[in-house]
Amino acid sequence: MPQNISTAVKVETAVLVGVITRDVTPEQVDDYLGELAFLAKTAGIETRKMFTQKLEYPDTRTFLGKGKIEEVKEYVKENEIDMVIFDDDLSPSQMRNIEKFFEKKIYDRSLLILDIFMLRARTAQAKTQVELARSEYLLPRLTRMWTHLERQRGGTSTRGGAGEKEIETDRRMIRNKITKLKERLKQIDKQMRTQRSNRGAMVRTALVGYTNAGKSTLMNLLSKSEVFAEDKLFATLDTTVRKVVFGNLPFLLTDTVGFIRKLPTQLVESFKSTLDEVREADVLLHVVDVSHPNFEDHYHTVCQTLADIHSVDKPTIVVFNKVDAYKPKPIDPQDIDPDVFTDPLEQLKSSWMSKLDENGVVFISAIEKQNIDELRDKVYHQVKAIHRKRYPYHNYLY
Repeated sequence: MPQNISTAVKVETAVLVGVITRDVTPEQVDDYLGELAFLAKTAGIETRKMFTQKLEYPDTRTFLGKGKIEEVKEYVKENEIDMVIFDDDLSPSQMRNIEKFFEKKIYDRSLLILDIFMLRARTAQAKTQVELARSEYLLPRLTRMWTHLERQRGGTSTRGGAGEKEIETDRRMIRNKITKLKERLKQIDKQMRTQRSNRGAMVRTALVGYTNAGKSTLMNLLSKSEVFAEDKLFATLDTTVRKVVFGNLPFLLTDTVGFIRKLPTQLVESFKSTLDEVREADVLLHVVDVSHPNFEDHYHTVCQTLADIHSVDKPTIVVFNKVDAYKPKPIDPQDIDPDVFTDPLEQLKSSWMSKLDENGVVFISAIEKQNIDELRDKVYHQVKAIHRKRYPYHNYLY
């Protein structure tokens, strides 16, 4: 009888590395590495151990100090780890030095995010955007990614007598590829602009927020559609637009790619047409996962990204999602005044968050469908105000 042959794919393993500096606390680094582990999991990589080192600033050659990098190497060798992932971006020379030292695959945060985007891209637009971003990232790093290309191409008959390195040929090839991808994206951007103009002057609302905040789940709930939603980072890369009607009032609702700390600059530029959906929106629904221990940092990261793309001044409704999973930070019982102590969620609602924006905030659970009517009401009144200015003769709708 034929033997059973296992078809299981070996899961790659990794160790994660972060540095504590004057500007980053140990608690922040722990949170950052936790997020990096989630990114690795999304890419199908299993995290085995996390390493941190306190430094004034990262080493310009190897990022880590000599003793710490030796410690990491020993662990990697003894446990047959496949790769080392750094939470910060590495320079091309750091990449080259570190990979030579470990003789393993080396990733930094940007490369990991780019790989996840490559896995997640579905449409021709998203695939082109990611391919462009990854090509621009790899261009200065070709010596690291393809060390075998250091062999000389040609012989003494070539110009200059020394021959041409294959790496130079590859650089020209990737530059040509980048040029073609940019041309392709120009055509896609033109098509997207045409699509947006064909939607007429309907009021546009856009869901924005940190990745995995629950935007797609909320999109499905408000628009009664079936946008892909998953408990992984960057489950949605492709922009989805749905026509929604609250009462008699129609408007457009857009689900956009999630933001994240240190989003690679190449992605911000290549995803221009996707981010244009945010720039051209009339109203933003900023979705925040309030159950995350560091949701305040996530909120500020998204606000900074919106400022970077010149969209921070738009009317915004802040939607604190996942209240069903919210757990307050531990408090010493001796610090609690029983006369003023209230429900933790009520305390949260009465904090600084309740005064974030003149358009107000709302606390919901998209999964449990909690407080959705209040959210609908806030969206309706915000859209109605804009609609009245745009169509003053449509009073029959209100």
